[in-house]
Amino acid sequence: MPRRPRPPIEKDPNRNLLEIISTSLQDLRPSDRKVAELTLAAPEFVLNATVDQTAKRSGVSEPTVIRFCEALGFEGFQDFKVRLAQSVALGMPATHSVILPADAVGIIADKIFDYSMNSLDWARKKLDKDELNKAVDLLLAANRIEFFGFGASGIVALDAQQKFPLFGVPCMAHCDSHQQFIAASMLKPGDVVVAISNTGQTKGVIEAAKTALTNGASVIAITGKIGPLVEHCTVPLLVETLENTDVYTPTISRLAALTLIDILATSVVTRRGQDHNSRVAEMKRNLATKRNSL
Repeated sequence: MPRRPRPPIEKDPNRNLLEIISTSLQDLRPSDRKVAELTLAAPEFVLNATVDQTAKRSGVSEPTVIRFCEALGFEGFQDFKVRLAQSVALGMPATHSVILPADAVGIIADKIFDYSMNSLDWARKKLDKDELNKAVDLLLAANRIEFFGFGASGIVALDAQQKFPLFGVPCMAHCDSHQQFIAASMLKPGDVVVAISNTGQTKGVIEAAKTALTNGASVIAITGKIGPLVEHCTVPLLVETLENTDVYTPTISRLAALTLIDILATSVVTRRGQDHNSRVAEMKRNLATKRNSL
């Protein structure tokens, strides 16, 4: 029985092509994957190469190169290269996305550093600064701040709690659904919840956010995707990253969320006034002497 052709992978104009390729490797035929891996490892070469040159360097036939482009939803090699040029212009080298079991430790280090830095740059470009300003205003006016998150998002919540001197008001992190519900139930107008969920679909966090809103508190959502959580918040902060489900890929969504917490905390403390800033500076000086003492 002849092999049924696979449907083309969605060509989303809002996604970086190198991201699409890296997250679609497992959906490609083995021969098509060779072209994909060459594109990820040497995008500049592919941009300046002919179909024949690309085929020879990939170790495949010319029709395979064309089939690879069509599998991604492009009309042909030139259409593919136009989109690739746009992605390369964004500064997104894709060597980070293809970590192979045979890679040396030094290669893995380079790839992960590249992946992390470029994904953070992608998140920076996508971040809505107007919504960010609204979130800072809410935090400045807050009587107390509660951080909710599970798993990797729970780590972000705990990091935010550790920065409570910068926020200038009582802060608490909750990584248990029952504790989140209890905390949300006791909130009132003037309090703020920072609900963290990369998927935007974490049921416990969404229920806690809904409860907090019902009690008059404000909710800032930190999420990597538009999902149900955005429907139950006061200010959404979309932190879009090049998250990859590949087993070797680091959790960049956590790094991006941690960076956003730093942005929020720093923005708040710089607007707290000189008295608060002086107290924070004094605290850090005293803390430094404790670290250096024997």
